[in-house]
Amino acid sequence: MTLALARIEKALDRIDTASSQGKASDKPAMAALVARHEALRESVSGSLADLDALIGKLER
Repeated sequence: MTLALARIEKALDRIDTASSQGKASDKPAMAALVARHEALRESVSGSLADLDALIGKLER
């Protein structure tokens, strides 16, 4: 799970860097994309936590 979260964080860093370098006219679109990505990241993090818990129960 740690590897997956690290990859997600790295992708967020790339998005943040790209958004700060974008044109002024692209800022609203990029902001919306970043917001959608953040929501997806939170959803995936929750799903990974659920999977981790299930795997932990199976290993007992």
